[in-house]
Amino acid sequence: MFFTFIICFLAGIGAGLGTGFAGMSAAAVISPMLITFLGIPAYEAVGIALASDVLASAVSAYTYGKNKNLDIRNGLVMMIAVLLFTLIGSWVSSLVPSNAMGSFSVFMTMLLGIKFIVKPVMTTKEAMGGVSPKKRFVQSVLCGMAIGFICGFIGAGGGMMMLLILTSVLGYELKTAVGTSVFIMAFTALTGSVSHFAIGGMPNIPCLVFCVLSTLLWARIAARFANKASAVTLNRATGIVLLVLGIAVLGVKFF
Repeated sequence: MFFTFIICFLAGIGAGLGTGFAGMSAAAVISPMLITFLGIPAYEAVGIALASDVLASAVSAYTYGKNKNLDIRNGLVMMIAVLLFTLIGSWVSSLVPSNAMGSFSVFMTMLLGIKFIVKPVMTTKEAMGGVSPKKRFVQSVLCGMAIGFICGFIGAGGGMMMLLILTSVLGYELKTAVGTSVFIMAFTALTGSVSHFAIGGMPNIPCLVFCVLSTLLWARIAARFANKASAVTLNRATGIVLLVLGIAVLGVKFF
């Protein structure tokens, strides 16, 4: 039991920091650790990771929202498109024989980490406000469709795809991008975890509790720090966290 607690606590640290700083899905960190070190079946591990993501993303979104770093209106539009096209992507994926791209999110995490260090996102809220509501609405729908389809098709990378598109395509400043991303991820993770438990039954309860609490704690700490940090500091911190997490998860996968 003590070993289980340690693994879940360490997994929660990585998942929580990734969620609070960058809106990263907890599944990218928790799943490989539970599978590798505790021998938990992959489907069950993903369900636990998604459940851990729900509260962590929700408390992060609350923190970002309280600091006015959350675009709820366009976030809702994108969320609906993401959820719908995730289902479509999953259905298409079931029809196409292909190798699972399990390392996709890991490499994306590392590349995004390098991007934030080398080329930080310095967009301001004033610049964001220059985009017309109609254009932003259309962008949110189209980008949500793309994110959902890709995530449903390959089964990974939702949080990272969202952060990349929000900052690089939609021109969000970093804090608002992360806040909007975790807002969306809270709902997508809830949908995913409920469906996992409904299909696969209840998971290992101690693992579930330990992972949820650890991820929640560290996501709260990361979100509080992120909202107080300057843009330069946040870019560097986010980049370092993503790069380290990417390397660590890659190491766990080949453990």
